[in-house]
Amino acid sequence: MLKQLRPAISVLAFMTLVTGVVYPLTVTGVAQLAFPAQAGGSLLRNQQGDVLGSALLAQPFEGAQWFQPRLSAGDYATVASGASNLAPSNPALATRIAEDAQRLQGEGQGAVPMQLVTTSGSGLDPHLSPEAAGYQVARIAAARGIPASSLQRLIEAHVQSPLVGPPVVNVLALNLALADNSPPEKAE
Repeated sequence: MLKQLRPAISVLAFMTLVTGVVYPLTVTGVAQLAFPAQAGGSLLRNQQGDVLGSALLAQPFEGAQWFQPRLSAGDYATVASGASNLAPSNPALATRIAEDAQRLQGEGQGAVPMQLVTTSGSGLDPHLSPEAAGYQVARIAAARGIPASSLQRLIEAHVQSPLVGPPVVNVLALNLALADNSPPEKAE
């Protein structure tokens, strides 16, 4: 029995070392060298170097003067991330969407984009379509007392075209630029 147990324990120890230590450290090292900002969490910092948030995670903004991200079923908490799990046929979902659409409806603006009244699958999606961001321009311009055209130019300056999928706007980066009229510095 010891003849069979010794090689089994040796293989287990070796594979634990390779897959539990060597491989993760190698992948982490390569990521830190090749993509330092992304490996560090894609953090956005102000001029003083303070971390303001991550470009990968949505966060709430209070007040009519800010661009609002997609809704979050987990209140933007990373631990509780996820969808609401309400089926499209659930009356509670239809009621919530109708109430949110009525709250967001601007005079003469047309239908509220679905991105502004539905949650993303993770509940932490930091992006909106340029159209959903543009829908908020009238409200923000009125709250800040600035021309809508300058807000539209700000959105256009922050449109990202991913390798796959439609163009998007990062809400945190957009709000940071709105706050100080300059793009935040990315962490390394």
